[in-house]
This record gives sequence, structure tokens and C-alpha cells, in this order.
Amino acid sequence: MIIEEFLIKIIPYITGALESVGVFIIVLGSIESVIKLVKSRFDFGDEELKLEFARALALSLEFKLAAEILKTVVIRTLDEFFILSAIVVLRVVITFVLHWEIKSSEEIETKGKKSDKNKI
Repeated sequence: MIIEEFLIKIIPYITGALESVGVFIIVLGSIESVIKLVKSRFDFGDEELKLEFARALALSLEFKLAAEILKTVVIRTLDEFFILSAIVVLRVVITFVLHWEIKSSEEIETKGKKSDKNKI
């Protein structure tokens, strides 16, 4: 019982810290992407820029997902469980989509570099 009470008191602080790290990563990734976008004179076709921003979003989602998993320790009602489950499922789906997009972009970039070498 002592451990359970301790966890109930400390988990909100830990999850808050994890979610804050996720938000911080999103903010830094966004600022960096905007700066690079301005430097490229708003070249929206820049795959490298998209890839870096997607990586920042994926990393931030990992921190936010970790916070959601920790929140399962302090669930008291079935309604809280359903809400938390829905949030976790949405974040997992978004994470998979981002990882798929990152992988696709990396493959496109790799093929582009190979074709550039073949031209030389």
C-alpha cells in the first residue's frame, strides 16, 4: 500500500516532465524547421527538411506515449481507462505513420543520391 500511494503521488510529476520534454522537442523541431525553410526560400519540396521535422515529431510522440503508459498506473475508473486507451491508440497510430513516412523519405533520398552518383 505504501508503494501504491507513493506512485499515485509521484506519477503525475513524472508524466508531466515526460510530456514537457515532448513539447520542448516539438517546439525546437518547429523552430529549426522554420529557420531552414526560410533559408531555403520556402522550398516546400525539400525532403531533408520534412524528414528532420518528422523525426522531431516522432521523438516527441515517444515521450508523450511513455507518459500515457505511466498514467495507466493511477487509473481508478473504467471511463479513465477508455479515454487513456483511445489516446494511446491514436498516438501509436500517429507514431507508426510518422515512422513510415520517415522510412519512405529516407528511401527516396537514398535513391536520389544513387542516381546522382550514376550521372557522374
